[in-house]
Amino acid sequence: MTKPSIETQPERVREMFGSIAARYDLANHLLSCGIDFYWRRRAAEIVANWRPDKIVDLASGTGDLALALQKRLPDAEIVGVDFLPEMLELAKRKGVRQTVLADAMKLPFTNASFDCVTVAFGLRNMEDWGEALGEMSRVLKGNGHLLVLEFSLPTMPILRAVYRFYLHRCLPLLGSFLTRKKSAYGYLGDSIEDFPSGNAMCQLMAAIGFHDANAQPLSGGIVTIYTAEK
Repeated sequence: MTKPSIETQPERVREMFGSIAARYDLANHLLSCGIDFYWRRRAAEIVANWRPDKIVDLASGTGDLALALQKRLPDAEIVGVDFLPEMLELAKRKGVRQTVLADAMKLPFTNASFDCVTVAFGLRNMEDWGEALGEMSRVLKGNGHLLVLEFSLPTMPILRAVYRFYLHRCLPLLGSFLTRKKSAYGYLGDSIEDFPSGNAMCQLMAAIGFHDANAQPLSGGIVTIYTAEK
């Protein structure tokens, strides 16, 4: 399965996330109880071990992963890409050095431009997951690395049930209170349910042509870090 639901089409995603840009960081940090800082820090540690010189961070949003990468790799060239100018403006204010306004499905870079591609909590929202991964492969150099940080569902039955209750019953109400836009956080739960996780995501990466795909669950499987090499 490579096609996301109609709810993730680009126009709807732009409208939803553009409308909550000003409160996006506050909502993310509070709704995750601050654990999102750890998730991005762990992703940045993995990337740092690859020692890339040029990194593109797709669906960069307000730049939290790009900033974590800048901290770990101060000499690397790191470009944050997003299709929402509201998000990129906040990223620049926070200190992201390079930003590009572009759609991750149609990147304005030549083939083999980067040593590493990262995307945090953004692949799930793209129009076609397989095509998006193919575009990531296109801009990666040979032997370049891919890292995807994405929400997933815990495999432990009790934790999975509790998490689903939180996603579908609690999160929309809390998100509505924090951002005054209930629809964005109602959509979040559905998008996580639809997204391929674990082995399914690794198989999709392999089908695109990546090798050594690996899934590393964090926080009981609430999120997963996927890595692969071109």
